[in-house]
Amino acid sequence: MTHFAAAMTTELTLLAWTLVLALVQILLPATLRTGETGVSYNASARDHEGPPVGKITGRLQRAQSNLFETLPVVATAIVIAHFAGRNGALTWWGAMLYFWARIVYLPLYALGIPYIRSVVWLVSLLGIILILVAILLPAA
Repeated sequence: MTHFAAAMTTELTLLAWTLVLALVQILLPATLRTGETGVSYNASARDHEGPPVGKITGRLQRAQSNLFETLPVVATAIVIAHFAGRNGALTWWGAMLYFWARIVYLPLYALGIPYIRSVVWLVSLLGIILILVAILLPAA
């Protein structure tokens, strides 16, 4: 067990925290939706459509979908970099940019703030690109 703890990089730690963020992004809209539909509907088989999704709930659901579109890519890239021994400044910055941009993105989306949200999303994409560059291009 100590061997694995010693191998824990910043990139893997940020990936683990991104998974915590993913759980938060599952629970937030689910909790709001339960408030909109009631516990009985949420516990049911939901064979009929419930009341319309609220504005904030919908935004949180879309933010969750957005995270889940990129999470497999960044997670795989971080794991490849780790096992290939390609961790370095690019993967460190990439993981940092991705994680912190995803943290900032959530409230921006929930509050319905345009443009800045898109720029923050681009920062998270830049993070993924930096990690991919580190694993695909030969080291200098």
